Amino acid sequence: MRLMVAERANWRCEYCQSPEYLAPQAFTVEHIIPVILDGSDEPDNLAYACQGCNGSKYDKTEALDPATKLTAPLFHPRLQKWSEHFSWDQMSTHIIGLTPTGRATVAALKLNRKRLVALREILVIFGKHPPEQD
Repeated sequence: MRLMVAERANWRCEYCQSPEYLAPQAFTVEHIIPVILDGSDEPDNLAYACQGCNGSKYDKTEALDPATKLTAPLFHPRLQKWSEHFSWDQMSTHIIGLTPTGRATVAALKLNRKRLVALREILVIFGKHPPEQD
């Protein structure tokens, strides 16, 4: 199952888009809808995530949209397209939330963590970032 989820994600975190081969820790298969909230182990409820995103998401399925101050659902990689909810800034180092879901996910999962932005800066220099989107 892990291999299928990793391949489906093209070996990238489905939230922050980081490539696993550059991560200091192995990525994990996470439950989009947490088991504690009756999420299943079916492939449609599984996402590939880096430790930073997985640890920040934990059991969340929604978070506050910083722009509207209203609760919004977090990004669901099986039901939504990344490019409809997120884009890259001009330098391709910061993820910008385009929708309430995108903004809530950027904030809750800390998709622009300092070290992650530094990694993106290096990857841009070497032409390895940003990744192609769906």
